[in-house]
Amino acid sequence: MDNTAGSLTQLQKSFVIGTLLGDGYIRQAKGRKNAFLEVNHSITQKEYVEWKYSILKNLTRSGPKSRNGNGTRIAYRFFTRQHPEFTKIMDLFYKDRKKCIPNLKLDPLMVAVWFMDDGSRCNKENVYLNTQQFAKEDQYKLLESLKEIGLEGTLNKDKEYYRIRIKTSSIPKLFGIIKEFIIPSMRYKIGL
Repeated sequence: MDNTAGSLTQLQKSFVIGTLLGDGYIRQAKGRKNAFLEVNHSITQKEYVEWKYSILKNLTRSGPKSRNGNGTRIAYRFFTRQHPEFTKIMDLFYKDRKKCIPNLKLDPLMVAVWFMDDGSRCNKENVYLNTQQFAKEDQYKLLESLKEIGLEGTLNKDKEYYRIRIKTSSIPKLFGIIKEFIIPSMRYKIGL
């Protein structure tokens, strides 16, 4: 049954977009009218999944659960209910069942969730957004979206794929933009 009562809040929309830039996945079951969001991380990120669940709780039927994943990995995940707004977002982010990047106007929460999902800090000079799953042209779109909020980046080749490297001069601004949203278990990613 679809959960059509109520719209997603702006906070929830920003959160979902940030999640899709990172590890989130929206899909539509065969024969169903609307799509749903899947949040799936390692059990070691339990606090992070619980935080994500707290934002979308009103759109779910049950809380996160652990399950055996690939090999020895234990996953911790939850699913939302189906919702027309997830279907609209899915239509923006997926072409031929492959995740792609629409034109985006980023906000601090989107960037924070994206960074908590796929950001890494190798040292003081190297901060990356692991965007290897996106086509190169989509990564250029993301660089433009970051530039619109004052963050400079480049594409950096990681073995055979590209990812976004935040320019050293933009790292303090990035951390300033996202700091208020970073949950305690993820603060190590920004050096706190």
